[in-house]
Amino acid sequence: MRKLLLVIFMLPMISQAQTLEECQQAAERNYPLIRQYDLISRTASLNVENIAKGWLPQVTASAQATLQSDVVSWPEQVKGMYQQLGIDMKGLRKDQYKIAVDVSQMVYDGGTIRSQKELALLQGAVEEAQTEVSMYQVRKQVNEMYFALLLLDEQIRLNSDLQELLSSNERKLASMLKRGTAAESDYNAVKAERLGVSQQATNLQSQRQSLLTLLSTFCGIQVSKVEKPAAVVPTQTQPTQRPELKLVQAQLSFADAQEKLLDASLKPRLSVFASGFYGYPGYNMFEDMMNRNWSLGGIIGARLSWNIGALYTRKNDKTKIQLQRDRAMNSRDVFLFNNRLDMVRQQNDMDRHRKLMAVDEEMISLRSSVRKAAESKLAHGIIDVNGLVKEINAENAARVQLSVHEIEMLKEIYNLKYTINN
Repeated sequence: MRKLLLVIFMLPMISQAQTLEECQQAAERNYPLIRQYDLISRTASLNVENIAKGWLPQVTASAQATLQSDVVSWPEQVKGMYQQLGIDMKGLRKDQYKIAVDVSQMVYDGGTIRSQKELALLQGAVEEAQTEVSMYQVRKQVNEMYFALLLLDEQIRLNSDLQELLSSNERKLASMLKRGTAAESDYNAVKAERLGVSQQATNLQSQRQSLLTLLSTFCGIQVSKVEKPAAVVPTQTQPTQRPELKLVQAQLSFADAQEKLLDASLKPRLSVFASGFYGYPGYNMFEDMMNRNWSLGGIIGARLSWNIGALYTRKNDKTKIQLQRDRAMNSRDVFLFNNRLDMVRQQNDMDRHRKLMAVDEEMISLRSSVRKAAESKLAHGIIDVNGLVKEINAENAARVQLSVHEIEMLKEIYNLKYTINN
Protein backbone atom coordinates (compact mmCIF):
# COMPACT_ATOMS: atom_id res chain seq x y z
CA MET A 1 0.00 0.00 0.00
CA ARG A 2 2.82 2.37 0.89
CA LYS A 3 4.52 1.64 -2.44
CA LEU A 4 1.29 2.37 -4.28
CA LEU A 5 0.90 5.68 -2.46
CA LEU A 6 4.51 6.56 -3.24
CA VAL A 7 4.00 5.86 -6.94
CA ILE A 8 0.79 7.93 -6.97
CA PHE A 9 2.61 10.76 -5.20
CA MET A 10 5.52 10.70 -7.69
CA LEU A 11 3.40 10.59 -10.85
CA PRO A 12 2.95 14.39 -11.02
CA MET A 13 6.71 14.82 -10.56
CA ILE A 14 7.50 12.33 -13.32
CA SER A 15 5.12 13.96 -15.77
CA GLN A 16 6.07 17.52 -14.84
CA ALA A 17 7.07 19.57 -17.87
CA GLN A 18 10.60 20.92 -18.18
CA THR A 19 10.86 24.69 -18.48
CA LEU A 20 13.15 26.41 -20.94
CA GLU A 21 15.46 27.60 -18.16
CA GLU A 22 15.73 24.08 -16.73
CA CYS A 23 16.66 22.68 -20.14
CA GLN A 24 19.26 25.42 -20.69
CA GLN A 25 20.88 24.82 -17.30
CA ALA A 26 20.88 21.05 -17.79
CA ALA A 27 22.40 21.41 -21.27
CA GLU A 28 25.21 23.61 -19.94
CA ARG A 29 25.97 21.09 -17.18
CA ASN A 30 25.90 18.23 -19.67
CA TYR A 31 27.93 19.90 -22.44
CA PRO A 32 31.47 18.40 -22.45
CA LEU A 33 33.08 21.82 -22.89
CA ILE A 34 32.16 22.73 -19.30
CA ARG A 35 35.10 20.61 -18.10
CA GLN A 36 37.38 23.21 -19.68
CA TYR A 37 36.76 25.57 -16.74
CA ASP A 38 38.42 23.22 -14.26
CA LEU A 39 41.25 22.37 -16.65
CA ILE A 40 41.98 26.05 -17.32
CA SER A 41 41.90 26.90 -13.59
CA ARG A 42 44.26 24.07 -12.69
CA THR A 43 46.65 24.94 -15.51
CA ALA A 44 46.76 28.61 -14.46
CA SER A 45 47.43 27.61 -10.83
CA LEU A 46 50.30 25.35 -11.88
CA ASN A 47 51.78 28.09 -14.07
CA VAL A 48 51.64 30.59 -11.20
CA GLU A 49 53.26 28.07 -8.83
CA ASN A 50 56.08 27.43 -11.31
CA ILE A 51 56.69 31.16 -11.82
CA ALA A 52 56.72 31.81 -8.05
CA LYS A 53 59.51 29.25 -7.70
CA GLY A 54 61.75 31.75 -9.46
CA TRP A 55 62.42 33.15 -5.96
CA LEU A 56 63.84 29.82 -4.80
CA PRO A 57 67.61 29.33 -4.88
CA GLN A 58 68.78 28.15 -8.27
CA VAL A 59 71.23 25.27 -7.96
CA THR A 60 73.46 24.06 -10.77
CA ALA A 61 75.78 21.03 -10.59
CA SER A 62 78.48 20.54 -13.19
CA ALA A 63 81.53 18.47 -13.95
CA GLN A 64 84.21 19.10 -16.53
CA ALA A 65 87.50 17.71 -17.75
CA THR A 66 89.77 19.71 -20.07
CA LEU A 67 93.06 19.25 -21.86
CA GLN A 68 94.85 22.52 -22.59
CA SER A 69 97.48 23.26 -25.16
CA ASP A 70 99.42 25.33 -22.64
CA VAL A 71 99.29 26.19 -18.95
CA VAL A 72 100.80 28.72 -16.57
CA SER A 73 104.40 27.71 -15.79
CA TRP A 74 107.52 29.08 -14.13
CA PRO A 75 110.27 30.60 -16.22
CA GLU A 76 113.27 28.29 -16.63
CA GLN A 77 115.53 30.59 -14.55
CA VAL A 78 113.09 30.50 -11.65
CA LYS A 79 112.68 26.72 -11.90
CA GLY A 80 116.47 26.38 -11.84
CA MET A 81 116.76 28.50 -8.71
CA TYR A 82 114.13 26.39 -6.92
CA GLN A 83 115.88 23.17 -7.97
CA GLN A 84 119.13 24.43 -6.44
CA LEU A 85 117.14 24.87 -3.22
CA GLY A 86 115.85 21.31 -3.51
CA ILE A 87 112.31 22.30 -4.51
CA ASP A 88 110.77 20.63 -7.57
CA MET A 89 108.40 23.13 -9.25
CA LYS A 90 106.49 20.86 -11.61
CA GLY A 91 104.06 23.49 -12.84
CA LEU A 92 100.38 22.96 -13.75
CA ARG A 93 99.24 19.89 -15.59
CA LYS A 94 97.57 20.31 -18.99
CA ASP A 95 94.72 17.97 -18.01
CA GLN A 96 92.43 19.70 -15.52
CA TYR A 97 89.25 18.58 -13.71
CA LYS A 98 86.47 20.22 -11.76
CA ILE A 99 83.24 19.07 -10.03
CA ALA A 100 81.24 22.16 -8.99
CA VAL A 101 77.97 23.26 -7.39
CA ASP A 102 76.72 26.81 -8.02
CA VAL A 103 73.89 28.39 -5.98
CA SER A 104 72.25 31.67 -6.95
CA GLN A 105 69.52 33.55 -5.07
CA MET A 106 67.54 36.38 -6.68
CA VAL A 107 67.26 39.43 -4.42
CA TYR A 108 65.62 41.93 -6.78
CA ASP A 109 64.17 41.14 -10.23
CA GLY A 110 62.57 44.45 -11.13
CA GLY A 111 59.06 43.01 -10.70
CA THR A 112 59.47 40.42 -13.47
CA ILE A 113 58.17 37.44 -11.48
CA ARG A 114 55.19 39.39 -10.18
CA SER A 115 54.33 40.50 -13.73
CA GLN A 116 54.72 36.96 -15.06
CA LYS A 117 52.32 35.61 -12.37
CA GLU A 118 49.75 38.27 -13.24
CA LEU A 119 50.14 37.46 -16.92
CA ALA A 120 49.59 33.73 -16.28
CA LEU A 121 46.41 34.44 -14.31
CA LEU A 122 45.07 36.76 -17.01
CA GLN A 123 45.90 34.21 -19.69
CA GLY A 124 43.68 31.78 -17.80
CA ALA A 125 40.97 34.48 -17.58
CA VAL A 126 41.08 34.95 -21.36
CA GLU A 127 40.74 31.20 -21.94
CA GLU A 128 37.83 31.01 -19.48
CA ALA A 129 36.10 33.91 -21.25
CA GLN A 130 36.56 32.16 -24.61
CA THR A 131 35.04 29.01 -23.12
CA GLU A 132 32.12 31.03 -21.74
CA VAL A 133 31.43 32.42 -25.21
CA SER A 134 31.19 28.89 -26.59
CA MET A 135 29.10 27.70 -23.65
CA TYR A 136 26.66 30.60 -24.09
CA GLN A 137 25.82 29.37 -27.59
CA VAL A 138 24.39 26.21 -26.00
CA ARG A 139 21.37 28.27 -24.94
CA LYS A 140 20.55 29.15 -28.53
CA GLN A 141 20.68 25.49 -29.57
CA VAL A 142 18.32 24.60 -26.72
CA ASN A 143 15.97 27.44 -27.78
CA GLU A 144 15.75 26.08 -31.32
CA MET A 145 14.81 22.57 -30.20
CA TYR A 146 12.53 23.74 -27.38
CA PHE A 147 10.37 26.02 -29.53
CA ALA A 148 10.29 23.46 -32.33
CA LEU A 149 8.81 21.05 -29.76
CA LEU A 150 6.28 23.66 -28.65
CA LEU A 151 5.20 24.16 -32.25
CA LEU A 152 4.81 20.41 -32.76
CA ASP A 153 2.74 20.17 -29.57
CA GLU A 154 0.43 22.90 -30.85
CA GLN A 155 0.11 21.18 -34.23
CA ILE A 156 -0.67 17.86 -32.49
CA ARG A 157 -3.31 19.57 -30.32
CA LEU A 158 -4.94 21.23 -33.33
CA ASN A 159 -4.76 17.96 -35.24
CA SER A 160 -6.61 16.26 -32.37
CA ASP A 161 -9.25 19.00 -32.42
CA LEU A 162 -9.61 18.59 -36.18
CA GLN A 163 -10.01 14.83 -35.82
CA GLU A 164 -12.69 15.36 -33.18
CA LEU A 165 -14.52 17.80 -35.42
CA LEU A 166 -14.36 15.44 -38.39
CA SER A 167 -15.45 12.52 -36.18
CA SER A 168 -18.44 14.54 -35.00
CA ASN A 169 -19.47 15.24 -38.60
CA GLU A 170 -18.78 11.62 -39.50
CA ARG A 171 -21.20 10.47 -36.79
CA LYS A 172 -23.81 12.94 -38.02
CA LEU A 173 -23.47 11.67 -41.58
CA ALA A 174 -23.68 8.07 -40.37
CA SER A 175 -26.94 8.92 -38.69
CA MET A 176 -28.17 10.75 -41.81
CA LEU A 177 -27.10 7.78 -43.94
CA LYS A 178 -29.25 5.44 -41.85
CA ARG A 179 -32.21 7.77 -42.30
CA GLY A 180 -31.55 7.98 -46.02
CA THR A 181 -30.90 11.75 -45.97
CA ALA A 182 -27.20 11.48 -46.91
CA ALA A 183 -25.28 9.63 -49.57
CA GLU A 184 -22.74 6.98 -48.65
CA SER A 185 -20.12 8.83 -50.72
CA ASP A 186 -20.50 11.86 -48.42
CA TYR A 187 -19.95 9.69 -45.36
CA ASN A 188 -16.89 8.04 -47.00
CA ALA A 189 -15.44 11.43 -47.97
CA VAL A 190 -15.52 12.70 -44.38
CA LYS A 191 -14.17 9.41 -43.07
CA ALA A 192 -11.30 9.48 -45.59
CA GLU A 193 -10.51 13.06 -44.56
CA ARG A 194 -10.44 12.01 -40.90
CA LEU A 195 -8.11 9.10 -41.68
CA GLY A 196 -5.81 11.44 -43.58
CA VAL A 197 -5.70 13.80 -40.58
CA SER A 198 -5.05 10.79 -38.30
CA GLN A 199 -2.14 9.86 -40.55
CA GLN A 200 -0.76 13.38 -40.16
CA ALA A 201 -1.01 12.95 -36.37
CA THR A 202 1.13 9.81 -36.57
CA ASN A 203 3.77 11.72 -38.52
CA LEU A 204 3.68 14.63 -36.07
CA GLN A 205 4.02 12.29 -33.08
CA SER A 206 7.01 10.62 -34.71
CA GLN A 207 8.67 14.00 -35.28
CA ARG A 208 7.95 14.99 -31.69
CA GLN A 209 9.48 11.82 -30.29
CA SER A 210 12.62 12.27 -32.39
CA LEU A 211 12.97 15.87 -31.24
CA LEU A 212 12.33 14.90 -27.60
CA THR A 213 15.08 12.29 -27.83
CA LEU A 214 17.46 14.83 -29.35
CA LEU A 215 16.70 17.44 -26.68
CA SER A 216 17.00 14.85 -23.88
CA THR A 217 20.37 13.71 -25.19
CA PHE A 218 21.61 17.27 -25.55
CA CYS A 219 20.47 18.26 -22.02
CA GLY A 220 21.44 15.00 -20.34
CA ILE A 221 18.00 14.66 -18.71
CA GLN A 222 14.80 12.87 -19.65
CA VAL A 223 12.56 15.51 -21.24
CA SER A 224 9.00 14.17 -21.44
CA LYS A 225 7.21 17.38 -22.34
CA VAL A 226 7.88 21.09 -22.54
CA GLU A 227 6.11 24.05 -21.02
CA LYS A 228 5.14 27.19 -22.90
CA PRO A 229 7.18 30.05 -21.37
CA ALA A 230 5.67 33.38 -20.38
CA ALA A 231 5.54 36.03 -23.09
CA VAL A 232 7.40 38.66 -21.05
CA VAL A 233 9.41 40.99 -23.27
CA PRO A 234 12.77 41.85 -21.65
CA THR A 235 13.58 45.50 -21.03
CA GLN A 236 17.14 46.62 -21.62
CA THR A 237 17.84 48.87 -18.62
CA GLN A 238 21.61 48.34 -18.69
CA PRO A 239 24.34 47.63 -21.28
CA THR A 240 24.42 44.19 -22.87
CA GLN A 241 26.04 41.64 -20.55
CA ARG A 242 27.21 39.15 -23.14
CA PRO A 243 30.26 36.90 -22.59
CA GLU A 244 31.78 38.27 -25.80
CA LEU A 245 32.23 41.63 -24.04
CA LYS A 246 33.82 39.90 -21.02
CA LEU A 247 36.25 38.26 -23.44
CA VAL A 248 37.24 41.65 -24.87
CA GLN A 249 37.80 43.04 -21.36
CA ALA A 250 39.95 40.03 -20.47
CA GLN A 251 42.02 40.56 -23.64
CA LEU A 252 42.55 44.23 -22.76
CA SER A 253 43.66 43.32 -19.23
CA PHE A 254 46.04 40.74 -20.69
CA ALA A 255 47.57 43.41 -22.94
CA ASP A 256 48.09 45.69 -19.91
CA ALA A 257 49.88 42.86 -18.09
CA GLN A 258 52.12 42.29 -21.13
CA GLU A 259 53.10 45.95 -21.04
CA LYS A 260 53.98 45.73 -17.33
CA LEU A 261 56.19 42.72 -18.04
CA LEU A 262 57.84 44.65 -20.86
CA ASP A 263 58.66 47.48 -18.44
CA ALA A 264 59.96 45.05 -15.82
CA SER A 265 62.35 43.48 -18.34
CA LEU A 266 64.24 46.79 -18.55
CA LYS A 267 65.06 46.98 -14.83
CA PRO A 268 68.35 45.71 -13.35
CA ARG A 269 68.55 42.46 -11.39
CA LEU A 270 70.43 41.80 -8.18
CA SER A 271 71.37 38.36 -6.93
CA VAL A 272 73.77 36.72 -4.52
CA PHE A 273 75.64 33.56 -5.36
CA ALA A 274 77.93 30.91 -3.94
CA SER A 275 80.09 28.44 -5.84
CA GLY A 276 82.01 25.47 -4.53
CA PHE A 277 84.13 22.94 -6.37
CA TYR A 278 86.47 20.02 -5.96
CA GLY A 279 89.13 19.51 -8.58
CA TYR A 280 92.45 20.48 -10.00
CA PRO A 281 93.74 23.18 -10.16
CA GLY A 282 92.27 25.24 -7.35
CA TYR A 283 92.56 28.92 -6.56
CA ASN A 284 96.03 28.58 -5.04
CA MET A 285 98.01 28.29 -8.27
CA PHE A 286 101.43 28.19 -6.58
CA GLU A 287 100.46 25.25 -4.38
CA ASP A 288 98.95 23.42 -7.36
CA MET A 289 102.16 23.89 -9.34
CA MET A 290 104.04 22.09 -6.64
CA ASN A 291 101.69 19.31 -5.52
CA ARG A 292 99.21 18.77 -8.33
CA ASN A 293 96.65 17.50 -5.82
CA TRP A 294 92.86 17.89 -6.04
CA SER A 295 91.48 20.44 -3.60
CA LEU A 296 88.26 22.11 -2.40
CA GLY A 297 87.50 25.71 -3.33
CA GLY A 298 84.64 28.16 -3.11
CA ILE A 299 83.52 31.71 -3.71
CA ILE A 300 80.59 33.88 -2.62
CA GLY A 301 79.48 37.23 -3.96
CA ALA A 302 76.77 39.48 -5.30
CA ARG A 303 75.94 40.14 -8.94
CA LEU A 304 74.17 43.14 -10.46
CA SER A 305 73.11 42.71 -14.08
CA TRP A 306 71.24 44.96 -16.47
CA ASN A 307 70.32 43.66 -19.91
CA ILE A 308 69.61 46.65 -22.13
CA GLY A 309 68.98 44.46 -25.17
CA ALA A 310 65.23 44.84 -24.59
CA LEU A 311 65.59 48.50 -25.59
CA TYR A 312 66.28 47.44 -29.18
CA THR A 313 62.80 45.99 -29.68
CA ARG A 314 60.88 47.98 -27.02
CA LYS A 315 59.20 50.34 -29.49
CA ASN A 316 58.02 47.51 -31.73
CA ASP A 317 56.91 45.43 -28.74
CA LYS A 318 54.80 48.30 -27.37
CA THR A 319 53.31 48.85 -30.82
CA LYS A 320 52.38 45.15 -31.05
CA ILE A 321 50.65 45.32 -27.65
CA GLN A 322 48.71 48.41 -28.74
CA LEU A 323 47.67 46.61 -31.91
CA GLN A 324 46.32 43.77 -29.73
CA ARG A 325 44.24 46.35 -27.86
CA ASP A 326 43.00 47.86 -31.11
CA ARG A 327 41.97 44.45 -32.43
CA ALA A 328 40.09 43.68 -29.20
CA MET A 329 38.31 47.05 -29.32
CA ASN A 330 37.43 46.51 -32.96
CA SER A 331 35.99 43.07 -32.13
CA ARG A 332 33.88 44.70 -29.43
CA ASP A 333 32.60 47.37 -31.85
CA VAL A 334 31.71 44.73 -34.46
CA PHE A 335 29.90 42.63 -31.87
CA LEU A 336 27.92 45.58 -30.50
CA PHE A 337 26.98 46.67 -34.02
CA ASN A 338 25.66 43.21 -34.93
CA ASN A 339 24.05 42.89 -31.51
CA ARG A 340 22.08 46.09 -32.05
CA LEU A 341 20.98 44.89 -35.49
CA ASP A 342 19.76 41.60 -33.95
CA MET A 343 17.77 43.49 -31.30
CA VAL A 344 16.13 45.74 -33.91
CA ARG A 345 15.25 42.75 -36.10
CA GLN A 346 13.84 40.79 -33.17
CA GLN A 347 11.76 43.74 -31.96
CA ASN A 348 10.35 44.19 -35.47
CA ASP A 349 9.59 40.47 -35.76
CA MET A 350 7.75 40.51 -32.42
CA ASP A 351 5.63 43.47 -33.55
CA ARG A 352 4.92 41.74 -36.86
CA HIS A 353 3.80 38.52 -35.15
CA ARG A 354 1.53 40.46 -32.77
CA LYS A 355 -0.22 42.11 -35.71
CA LEU A 356 -0.53 38.78 -37.51
CA MET A 357 -1.99 37.15 -34.39
CA ALA A 358 -4.67 39.84 -34.15
CA VAL A 359 -5.68 39.13 -37.75
CA ASP A 360 -5.48 35.36 -37.10
CA GLU A 361 -7.94 35.59 -34.23
CA GLU A 362 -10.40 37.53 -36.37
CA MET A 363 -9.98 35.02 -39.21
CA ILE A 364 -10.60 32.09 -36.81
CA SER A 365 -13.80 33.72 -35.61
CA LEU A 366 -14.98 34.19 -39.18
CA ARG A 367 -13.89 30.73 -40.34
CA SER A 368 -15.60 29.14 -37.33
CA SER A 369 -18.90 30.84 -38.11
CA VAL A 370 -18.60 29.85 -41.79
CA ARG A 371 -17.86 26.24 -40.83
CA LYS A 372 -20.86 26.09 -38.48
CA ALA A 373 -23.05 27.53 -41.23
CA ALA A 374 -21.70 24.90 -43.64
CA GLU A 375 -22.59 22.13 -41.17
CA SER A 376 -26.12 23.50 -41.00
CA LYS A 377 -26.35 23.77 -44.80
CA LEU A 378 -25.13 20.19 -45.19
CA ALA A 379 -27.80 19.00 -42.75
CA HIS A 380 -30.41 20.74 -44.89
CA GLY A 381 -28.94 19.51 -48.15
CA ILE A 382 -27.94 22.97 -49.39
CA ILE A 383 -24.22 22.11 -49.94
CA ASP A 384 -22.36 18.88 -50.50
CA VAL A 385 -19.81 17.36 -48.12
CA ASN A 386 -16.83 18.73 -50.09
CA GLY A 387 -17.92 22.25 -49.25
CA LEU A 388 -18.03 21.34 -45.54
CA VAL A 389 -14.60 19.69 -45.62
CA LYS A 390 -13.19 22.77 -47.34
CA GLU A 391 -14.52 25.05 -44.59
CA ILE A 392 -13.29 22.73 -41.84
CA ASN A 393 -9.78 22.70 -43.33
CA ALA A 394 -9.84 26.48 -43.77
CA GLU A 395 -10.73 26.96 -40.10
CA ASN A 396 -8.02 24.53 -39.03
CA ALA A 397 -5.48 26.31 -41.24
CA ALA A 398 -6.35 29.60 -39.55
CA ARG A 399 -5.86 28.03 -36.11
CA VAL A 400 -2.54 26.54 -37.19
CA GLN A 401 -1.41 29.96 -38.44
CA LEU A 402 -2.28 31.53 -35.08
CA SER A 403 -0.28 28.85 -33.25
CA VAL A 404 2.69 29.29 -35.58
CA HIS A 405 2.68 33.07 -35.13
CA GLU A 406 2.32 32.72 -31.34
CA ILE A 407 5.24 30.28 -31.04
CA GLU A 408 7.34 32.38 -33.42
CA MET A 409 6.66 35.47 -31.31
CA LEU A 410 7.65 33.57 -28.13
CA LYS A 411 10.79 32.39 -29.86
CA GLU A 412 11.72 35.96 -30.83
CA ILE A 413 11.14 37.11 -27.24
CA TYR A 414 13.58 34.51 -25.94
CA ASN A 415 15.98 35.18 -28.79
CA LEU A 416 15.97 38.79 -27.59
CA LYS A 417 16.70 37.55 -24.07
CA TYR A 418 19.62 35.62 -25.53
CA THR A 419 20.83 38.66 -27.48
CA ILE A 420 20.99 40.93 -24.41
CA ASN A 421 21.71 38.11 -21.91
CA ASN A 422 18.67 39.02 -19.82
